[in-house]
Amino acid sequence: MSYRIGFGIDFHQMVEGRPFWLGGTLIPSTRGALGHSDADVLIHAICDALLGALCLGDIGEHFPNTDPAYKDIDSKILLRKTQDLIVEKGYGVVNIDSTVCLEAPKIMKFAPAMRATMAGILGIGIEDISIKATTTEQMGFVGRGEGLVAYATVLLERRTARG
Repeated sequence: MSYRIGFGIDFHQMVEGRPFWLGGTLIPSTRGALGHSDADVLIHAICDALLGALCLGDIGEHFPNTDPAYKDIDSKILLRKTQDLIVEKGYGVVNIDSTVCLEAPKIMKFAPAMRATMAGILGIGIEDISIKATTTEQMGFVGRGEGLVAYATVLLERRTARG
């Protein structure tokens, strides 16, 4: 068996008046993440982890924020396109472990929906996706509510022979 591990991280500012998308799920909030796309920090970190596991660069190389085609794009589309690249290379996702750091809003009651959404896109079970949340105890830009960060680690397994 051939396994590959990838790590991803993403940051976004939190601002008034933007929808707050996280893990492909709309989270009720007066503030959302600012970005060229829908700014789904969790999906972006997972995409970077998937791409990194196979040395395929990062999300910015595949979906640049200078390309108008990706303006306000639903990050679930980016995750699907990333999944397609992984499958093309003969790999599949074994599991994902992720952590989101933010002060507010509280997100864990939405974790089952996030897990189900991403599992459906990636073709894995919800039990194969871990989402954790933490604060920074009011320290730094996250603690002041200025932004949020997500971290993701993925394990990939070769599913087909190299062509």
